[in-house]
Amino acid sequence: MLSDADLEVNVLEFRQRSFSFDHAGEWDGEPYAVFDRTETESESQFRPRLVRLRLVVPRAWIVLDEANDELRLAPAGGAPPPRLIETVVEVGAEPPEFTEGGVVWQRTALPEGVRCYLPKERASALLSTPARTALRI
Repeated sequence: MLSDADLEVNVLEFRQRSFSFDHAGEWDGEPYAVFDRTETESESQFRPRLVRLRLVVPRAWIVLDEANDELRLAPAGGAPPPRLIETVVEVGAEPPEFTEGGVVWQRTALPEGVRCYLPKERASALLSTPARTALRI
């Protein structure tokens, strides 16, 4: 498992975007890493808003891709899947559920205006009030 220092100095590629490590937490005996990204909602709008994205991922899934100097997701402790080159879609236009890296992900809008990406199989547990408090999401 990578140290906080490794997570802090590298970015994580997810959905063709770079996320920065924000903090670590633990829920139900499992360590998680929480990553953040802020981007503009839509350049085509007259007054685009900033959108805050948050990614919550089990720490065991994070590996350092030294060749590309970035963090990648590798569920089940395997090697990261091949890098996909896809068109980036605005967050609001993405489907709320999608598969990336062999994992089904869920995007959920939180009351604070944050859009949060979570592994779908863990989403309901991680979105509970005690888990959100423990993980600070």
